[in-house]
Amino acid sequence: MLQNSNKKRIAIFGSTGSIGTQALDVIEANPHLFTAEVLTANSNDQLLIEQALKFQPNIVVIGDERKYNKVKEALASTDIKVFTGEQALEDVAALDCYDMMLAAIVGFAGLKPTLKAVQAGKPIGLANKETLVVAGDIIMQEAIKYRVPMIPVDSEHSAIFQCLVGETRNKIEKIILTASGGPFLGRKPNFLVNVKRDHALHHPNWNMGAKISIDSATLMNKGLEMIEAKWLFDLHHSQISVVVHPQSIIHSMVQFEDGSIKAQMGLPDMKLPIQYAMAFPHRIRNNFPRYDFMRPDTLNFEEPDIKTFRNLYLAQIALEKGGNLPCVMNAANEIAVYAFLRNRIGFLDMTDLIERTMEKITFIEKPGLDDYFESDADARNFAASLIKL
Repeated sequence: MLQNSNKKRIAIFGSTGSIGTQALDVIEANPHLFTAEVLTANSNDQLLIEQALKFQPNIVVIGDERKYNKVKEALASTDIKVFTGEQALEDVAALDCYDMMLAAIVGFAGLKPTLKAVQAGKPIGLANKETLVVAGDIIMQEAIKYRVPMIPVDSEHSAIFQCLVGETRNKIEKIILTASGGPFLGRKPNFLVNVKRDHALHHPNWNMGAKISIDSATLMNKGLEMIEAKWLFDLHHSQISVVVHPQSIIHSMVQFEDGSIKAQMGLPDMKLPIQYAMAFPHRIRNNFPRYDFMRPDTLNFEEPDIKTFRNLYLAQIALEKGGNLPCVMNAANEIAVYAFLRNRIGFLDMTDLIERTMEKITFIEKPGLDDYFESDADARNFAASLIKL
């Protein structure tokens, strides 16, 4: 177990988001084990200031350069170093002042800082699935090169990771990612066409940020997770399946070549996989609620409806074809979600936007890092042009 004199210094990239704030809750509950060494935010300057004053990190970074002076002035009476801008995120990620990065920046923006941290030899607690969706081959090659542990924070990938502990010599037949089905489970297109922003943001089981909540409602989140799982666990696309499990008690499963299935279970609470990643390889005590097997309950499982929720189907195509297609799909999805959250397009329009972008952008079978950045930019520009953003 970590000793008091050897606290793990955590750099939370994306500290003001849902994962970041819950990670700080874990740090606050375990001050003898962890410190918050680096905190970063894109634009939520007020919450970043509050977090910095409370946790006294070594460094904070505010992405929005227009808010730098406000953060700098608010922390002037402290010893906290304040930086700003996209380049600062990469520069700080490469520093040797922390022991582990919690990669919780939402979307494509998390790729460059995470890559810098890997190249600096820092263990990664990966909450940003888009990093592997966009450039999983390059990230995992670098992780192997620099001998960097990639510990997943997504509840589903954390479940798979936990099921595989002690199983390194045993062949995986397949993994089964569980999906809650989101707030519109069982609904058909004639209902979904009228769905509004606030309804889509209300998830039945999880408390998440806006982007991931919409992705969960469209099932794109599960598609992104399939692609992430391919790279994290070195799997062929045929070894990755999805089952809808509305209760979110089983977080995912691994089936081995002997037919045996291991599942990781627990109440839906992101603090558990966050804590597991931060403390790995140790498990630490907490006061989180426990699942009660004596309470009458039924666990249901069903096949996902990919005819209605076609984002999952599009993600499966991207997973199978590979190349730059997952990168293109992810970029179009980020534009689609952005537009939907601002009431610029309808719920079902998001899928059409993504599909048209995937068909338009030139396919590259074996992209390099620059190809990924170019594909991302091209896909964003095309998707935005479709809805005149």
